[in-house]
Amino acid sequence: MAGTGKQELSLDRTVRQKLLKGAMELFARKGYAATTVREIVASGGVSKPVLYYYFKSKEGIYLEQMREAFAKMDELLESSLRYQGSAIQKMLRLCDRAYSLFMENIKVVRVMYAIYYGPPQGAPFFDFDAYHLKFQQAIQRLVEEGIRQGEFRRGKAEDMTWAILGALNVAIEVHLGHPEMSLGRKGLARVLKVIFQGIWARKETEKGARK
Repeated sequence: MAGTGKQELSLDRTVRQKLLKGAMELFARKGYAATTVREIVASGGVSKPVLYYYFKSKEGIYLEQMREAFAKMDELLESSLRYQGSAIQKMLRLCDRAYSLFMENIKVVRVMYAIYYGPPQGAPFFDFDAYHLKFQQAIQRLVEEGIRQGEFRRGKAEDMTWAILGALNVAIEVHLGHPEMSLGRKGLARVLKVIFQGIWARKETEKGARK
C-alpha cells in the first residue's frame, strides 16, 4: 500500500510538471492570450479534466508557474544572506546565482517580461513588484553591511544598490533581446567588479585628501 501511494505521488508530480512545462513553452512562444487550454493539454498528453483537476484553469497554471519560479528566488535570497563571507563575496554570489536562475528559467522570464511590460494579455495579477522590491532590499542590505564593515566607502546606499541592480538587469535584458551579445556569468562578474572599484573604501586616498 505504501508503495502504491508513492507511485501515485510520483505520477501526480510527473503530470503536473508536464503540464507546467508544456504551458510555459506555449506562453513563451505564442503569448499568454493566444494559448488555449486545448493546446496546453495536448502538449502534456492529457485531457482537459486532468488540467482542471490540478490547476482548475489556464489562469491557475500560469499562477503556479510564477509561484514556483519566485519560490526559487526566495530560497536564493535566504541562502545568500546567510552565506558566510564579505559583503562583496555575498553580493557576487547573489548576483551570479540570480543570473543562473534566470538562465535556467528563461522561458518564465520571457513570459513575465511580456506580461509586465507588454500590452495586457488577460493574465491574472501576480505581484512582480513585490519580488523586485524584495531583491532590491537584499542588495541594499548587503551594501549597507559593506559600508559598516569598511569594505565600501561611505555614501548613499540606495545609489550603490541601483548601480548593482542596473548591471544585473542589463545582463538579463541583453540576453533576452540579443543573446549573441550575452555577457554570461563571467561578463556579469567583470562588470560588477568595475562597479565595486568605484565604491570600495580607499582609506589611504581619503587620508591623503584630508591633508
